[in-house]
Amino acid sequence: MNPPKVLRCLALAAAVATLAGCQTLEVKQPTIDQTNELRKGPEDRPQRSITGFSHALRCMDTLLLDYGVRDITMLTEEITDETKKLNAGTRDMLISSVSDMSRRSRAVRLVAFGKDTSNVISYLASAQNAAAYNAIPLYDIKGSVSQFDENLVKNQKDAGIGFSPFINLGAAKDAGSSMLALDLSVLTTSDMAVLAGVTSRNSVMILKQGSGIDGDAAYHKFGINYSMNLAKAEGQTQALRGLVELAAVELIGKLTKTPYWTCLGVYEPKKNEETRLEMFDWYHAMASTRVELIAYFQNQLRRRWFYDGPIDGEFNPAIDEAIANYRAALGLSREAVLNEEFFYAFLAADHTKIKRPDQPARYVAPPTVAGAPGSAPVTAAAPQAPAPAAVAKAAAAPAAEAAPAQAQPASLKLALSTPKQQTRFARGEAINLSLAPSHDAHVYCYLQDEEAKVIRFFPNRFSRDSRVAASQPLALPGAMRFQLSMNTKGVPETISCFATQRDVMASMPQTLVGTDFEPIPGATLETVRAAFFKANGGTLAQENIRVQAK
Repeated sequence: MNPPKVLRCLALAAAVATLAGCQTLEVKQPTIDQTNELRKGPEDRPQRSITGFSHALRCMDTLLLDYGVRDITMLTEEITDETKKLNAGTRDMLISSVSDMSRRSRAVRLVAFGKDTSNVISYLASAQNAAAYNAIPLYDIKGSVSQFDENLVKNQKDAGIGFSPFINLGAAKDAGSSMLALDLSVLTTSDMAVLAGVTSRNSVMILKQGSGIDGDAAYHKFGINYSMNLAKAEGQTQALRGLVELAAVELIGKLTKTPYWTCLGVYEPKKNEETRLEMFDWYHAMASTRVELIAYFQNQLRRRWFYDGPIDGEFNPAIDEAIANYRAALGLSREAVLNEEFFYAFLAADHTKIKRPDQPARYVAPPTVAGAPGSAPVTAAAPQAPAPAAVAKAAAAPAAEAAPAQAQPASLKLALSTPKQQTRFARGEAINLSLAPSHDAHVYCYLQDEEAKVIRFFPNRFSRDSRVAASQPLALPGAMRFQLSMNTKGVPETISCFATQRDVMASMPQTLVGTDFEPIPGATLETVRAAFFKANGGTLAQENIRVQAK
């Protein structure tokens, strides 16, 4: 054999052997080991493999239904990338996440808006004039992709061989990890102030190997590592989507005081330091004025059929009895005490396993004498403390799924009117209503607009309590931040209000509850009436007003 040929063959054989050895250039495992040191902190965290947080969004949908959350309206401005390293539609990801969270509950409505804060303020100032039944959103979401630190840990190995001028071969491997963070906060639209505690600050550790992202992402929450595989086609954007979904769960959970941590796999919140502190903060923030804490339980216990009375943030004998009964159902002492122990137990409970009582503790206001102290009207916008109450011991209407309601001492009637009984209005003219039941009742008002679409406008985001006292007629819109006006087309419209002896909203099909001030798909006033009739066990008071253009 020709000696030069022998040399070339030997060179090729050596090159092949050397490149085969490159397969042992291990850079991923050292990077994983070093990254795990950053992940675990002082002690190892539980590990959970996920493909995303879509399961948590579905869980939140169910949770919002259980806690009776509705009419949460929010703006979201452009969520910017302050790192200038990602090119992703972060705001669109948030919109999709909130939409998935509200599939059945219809609890949250999110409106996208531009990134110019001055435009947002202008929009809020003119919202009531934009359309006849428009209303101002209560909250605004602001934030950004605030951090992207690349190559916090990086390992690289190279190998090569050369036999000039015959051959030059080389190989290299590299792996590294980066940190991506997202910060979001919720502001009130009334003054654009950040709501204390309603923020989300989460980060994800991204492990990548080679020129493309082929590794995994690790999210840290409540002492748990959520590990998600990343595909080359998505990579960092996929990791960002997980952050956005996690932030949506956290923000809505904090805003509505619902135990969102159960949707992230924390089922014993008192044993977890982060969730225990979260519950501690919630309790003491609400208990600082007492009103918010009492109203929270009035709402929750009324929804769960333990209480039938006003949601006004004031103690009365009925709520005292309801608290004692629910405490006993949770295995606590039977006493009317809203302490931390009860609050923690309530948030940790599976309320579907709590048996409803045959009848709730019912608030009955004593008759008032005209001109007597305490007999002044109370507006819906600023409820006052009720007069001393008594708990009714007579038979009460059972739940909607039980037998038809028992006869009431007197049939319920509802009066619905406009000033001077006016039914004709100029186009664009404001419409004001006065509403009064014959005795204390729960009232729900809907509009069938000029396009035959049905819209619920009471109760709403500004006045969530459907209960109206007979002695305190309700003005609509009154001090609430929305308006009713005659449509500019001059097409007749119908306003229909329904009154029931008890709060039946929890028994209504969610598709007919809808979101306040938003058209309910496929609904008619007839289908709404039928649903209320069924939910109230076959009794109902209804009053209509048909308004026309002059």
